Amino acid sequence: MTITKEQVLQALGNVEEPDLKKDLVTLNMIQDIHIDGNNVSFSVVLTTPACPLKAMIENACRNAILHFVSKEAVININMTSHVTTQKNTGVPGVKNIIAVASGKGGVGKSTVAANLALGLAKTGAKVGMIDADIYGPSVPIMFGLEGARPMATQENGKTRIEPIEKYGIKLLSIGFFTDPNQPVPWRGPMVSTAVKQLFNDADWGELDYLVVDLPPGTGDIHITVTQSFPVTGAVIVTTPQNVALADAKKGVGMFMMPAINVPILGVVENMSYFTPAELPDNKYYIFGKGGGRKFAEMLEVPFLGEIPLIKGISDSGDAGKPTVLEEDGPMTAAFVEMAQRVAQQVAISNARALGGENVVNN
Repeated sequence: MTITKEQVLQALGNVEEPDLKKDLVTLNMIQDIHIDGNNVSFSVVLTTPACPLKAMIENACRNAILHFVSKEAVININMTSHVTTQKNTGVPGVKNIIAVASGKGGVGKSTVAANLALGLAKTGAKVGMIDADIYGPSVPIMFGLEGARPMATQENGKTRIEPIEKYGIKLLSIGFFTDPNQPVPWRGPMVSTAVKQLFNDADWGELDYLVVDLPPGTGDIHITVTQSFPVTGAVIVTTPQNVALADAKKGVGMFMMPAINVPILGVVENMSYFTPAELPDNKYYIFGKGGGRKFAEMLEVPFLGEIPLIKGISDSGDAGKPTVLEEDGPMTAAFVEMAQRVAQQVAISNARALGGENVVNN
């Protein structure tokens, strides 16, 4: 029996993308079909290289060809990706802006943001990060860039800032332009102008994700970012105790205001439990248990993961090398899984905005 392209497409029309709830053919995710006798090859274009369901989708495609087309088929599947975007972000070359926020300080938001950005890059995405915490920038310390100064170039008479590249991602922080030993006593208009420059005056190139580490609370910077740039979605960082959750609710409320209207990608619970190095199987819920998960359920948004209270996480940040960079570190997998879930929610949000069809553009 001669295998045809139509048979292959018909078979793959039975494979559903688990998150988007439509088949791969309708979503335009099947491309480059080649048939030579019993040899069948094609590409599956995922919506992100960080897709946590990659292996499951590949296996489903293989089984569909064997079941609906021919048991004798020799199948070669190229699993690739094309990160989706739903709108112009206002920053040339940037497909998605992800805001990382918390209602209060001290919950480890910057640690989560840094490891999220690096986790996305570790899966193959092109990533940048803006440290928008004007009053307490953390990126220079967390990436070992204290004293670093970005280069500037002239383009059509306009100064363009070159983000600093480290560990495979592009970085900008107000901390690169100020004295780390001096406070930044700026009022609202100055703060808004400085934040906009980190977006508008930088040469970011082509990025799949631009992660923005927002300051604690719900102030000028949050309003400036969300009203000046179409933010794809926000990740909310909290700790388990009620006082942190109460402030996180206010942060979520700000993103949901009609004038801002930024989708919530999910909740990350940091400092979920303490595990001593000498007792790796023990979990001590110092700040309470399950508060972040219950909070996510109340909001009807995804729970993106629990990050334990481990000294190595803070040590690695202080040393300028975030923990997700460790090849066999105990927390590497947890942060990569969190990054995959965030990328997954970005793809779902984009698909909803696009109507759920043809999410992959040629």
